[in-house]
Amino acid sequence: MADTPEFYRARAEEQRSLSEAATLDNVRERCDRAASAWETMAVRAERTQVMRTQREAASAARNDPALQSLD
Repeated sequence: MADTPEFYRARAEEQRSLSEAATLDNVRERCDRAASAWETMAVRAERTQVMRTQREAASAARNDPALQSLD
């Protein structure tokens, strides 16, 4: 399974479409809850990507000999 924000947002959109097509209230509510959950996962995945990028940049800076000579 892909853990990208795009993947999660596609699933959320799929659930929103199913919600719009649903004729039963409980099905519509279930789809709306699922869409909300997928959207939450997308936001979390974006935050994780940002944190990973920051962590990798900090690690690269610590390991870069040219930057270490500036200390």
